[in-house]
Amino acid sequence: MYRHLALFAPAALFARAALFTLALMAASPAPAETSKRPVVVELFTSEGCSSCPPADAVLRDLARDRPDVLALGFHVTYWDYLGWHDPFALPEATKRQRDYGASLRGTVYTPQIVIDGAHDVVGSDRPAVLGAIRQMAASAVAGVAVRVRREGNSVMVDLGAGAGAGAVMLIGYDGEHRTSVARGENGGRSLVEANVVRSVSPLGAWSGEAVRFSHAVPAGERIAVLVQSAGGAIIGAAREDGHAS
Repeated sequence: MYRHLALFAPAALFARAALFTLALMAASPAPAETSKRPVVVELFTSEGCSSCPPADAVLRDLARDRPDVLALGFHVTYWDYLGWHDPFALPEATKRQRDYGASLRGTVYTPQIVIDGAHDVVGSDRPAVLGAIRQMAASAVAGVAVRVRREGNSVMVDLGAGAGAGAVMLIGYDGEHRTSVARGENGGRSLVEANVVRSVSPLGAWSGEAVRFSHAVPAGERIAVLVQSAGGAIIGAAREDGHAS
């Protein structure tokens, strides 16, 4: 049974011009990646929800097998009262799901998967999830190119120029966790969960011009960036350089 909750970013002149152009390039943010962005799959789940482990398995397979997908597991807080406090539950995850409930004009529940911020399906329904990924990949707009990399204790995020606007978010996540659940609906089970989100940090806004953001390395082993329009649709996404999932 799915767990429901109510809806709550001349030669001399030519040479001089070329030098001036090079100087501008050096002072501007580095060019962003131009490769096709991954489809963003967000699973809203909880270790206190007995319907969630099959959806966790779907996300785990996507994280392992689909480099064209950015799979993220957001653990919500509102089932902790059932007897097990999910160690990965984040208030930011609960708020993000409720925001989707408003933008998608539906209810929020676990396990819920939201794809590219624009379409939701039951997270354990593998055929529906895969079909929605194909559909969103085929219809995805170009959006904004994003590049993410670490420099010491900082993360540098470069966004290219383009049409549109959106909020820019830095996501820290862990590759995999195995949890022995002692109580609640999943009491006695050992749960394996992939790409568990550990932090959500707003970086600012993108308004169509190339821009660079710098932020301290967030909580989480890996890093991703999402750019999201005011209506909720994902218009840009990237993983940290060097990570394939």
